Amino acid sequence: METAVQADPKNVIEVETATPKEISDKLVSDKKFTRYKNRNKRQWEDAKDVKEDGETDGKKPCSSPFERVKRKKMAMLLGYCGVDYYGMQRNPGVRTIEEDLLKALFEAKYITEEDFNNQQNAQFQRSSRTDKGVSAARQVVSLKLPLEIDIEEINKRLPESIKVFGVKRVTNKFNSKIKCNARTYSYTLPTFVLEPKLVNDEERKLYRITEDKLKAVNDVLAVYVGTKSYHNFTEKKHYQDPSASRYMMGFTLDRVFVDSEWEFAELLVKGQSFMLHQIRKMVGLMIAIVRGNTDISTLEKAFNKDKVMIPTAPGLGLVLDKVHYERYDAKFKDSHDSLTWEEQEESVKAFKRDRINPNIVKGEIEGNSMLLWLEKLAKHNYEPSEEVPSEKENGQLNEESDDEGLDDKENGDEVVMNDEQKDYKMNGIEKSNESMT
Repeated sequence: METAVQADPKNVIEVETATPKEISDKLVSDKKFTRYKNRNKRQWEDAKDVKEDGETDGKKPCSSPFERVKRKKMAMLLGYCGVDYYGMQRNPGVRTIEEDLLKALFEAKYITEEDFNNQQNAQFQRSSRTDKGVSAARQVVSLKLPLEIDIEEINKRLPESIKVFGVKRVTNKFNSKIKCNARTYSYTLPTFVLEPKLVNDEERKLYRITEDKLKAVNDVLAVYVGTKSYHNFTEKKHYQDPSASRYMMGFTLDRVFVDSEWEFAELLVKGQSFMLHQIRKMVGLMIAIVRGNTDISTLEKAFNKDKVMIPTAPGLGLVLDKVHYERYDAKFKDSHDSLTWEEQEESVKAFKRDRINPNIVKGEIEGNSMLLWLEKLAKHNYEPSEEVPSEKENGQLNEESDDEGLDDKENGDEVVMNDEQKDYKMNGIEKSNESMT
């Protein structure tokens, strides 16, 4: 007689006399009992590996213990020479200021690898997006950083063309774009571009600007002050586009200086916000008027609904000089440091003198940046060609595309209107034309 020997000898049945149900139930029972034995065996064997401190040999200790670093929102002041860069904003495949800055912060262990791969994790934001070749003396970015920051640890990991001047604690909701209420740009150019009678390098090198020429420059620049439609000073904008309306607080020839025996002039323009190529076109048209290539009527026409083709001056001399946070400072003066950065002023001036200005001077003297542009300016046509879309088509194009880099929304600029601007919005573009007369 065959018998089924089970793991438990108490449970034995005779196979020949057992019913099918009894055999099935018995197999299920045996299977459960085998699992139970194996489970107990594993637990008993694992227990042998447990050390006195309760740790088993199977555990792998963490090679890098987790350390929580407290991070808070900070504002960082930096300067850079943008000659060899493709702009401020990070752009895969090309060299940008943000890429080098974030890399230095990561190497200094002030941001995590996740922050480096996606700067939004650190709430990174720039105050202004500068284009290819454009430099900055006082750029401000905001992001979350540890409370203790050693600026030299960052700077020694940065190229000489970029320097961090200071870091300050700001409010948790601070955004360097949105909280910026104005921006000041400088534009440096050789003064010889203002005099069309100079015919050779020797005459250009010896040229010194006259009082009459200074007045002529400032008279043209003064026309830009106020709120006007700058649809002709950028791309893909039409006359009635609300985003083409910009408020300029001031535009003057600030100073004249001599470098390497050549005379240069520095223009300063302060505005609430700017569009792509706007400043370079403002400077380009001013030069054309002062040189006699066109007259003031072209500037007056440019603020009307007609399309005017305005020359764009080279980008070499354009520098983001300062970003303004007067409203933020007034609101949080009792709880947070001012963002005027007065204590960093000497470092900023030294960097501008040693790193930014020499590249502009070199580009003008050796690269003939302005001289080559003047050759094109002499042939420039201010009337639109047939290829230029009509105002209506421009409007459609603007709506269909994102118009990247032009809108306040894209730039993150906060537009706050004063009483004069509100009246302008109510009365229409004609108000700005009246202020020119």
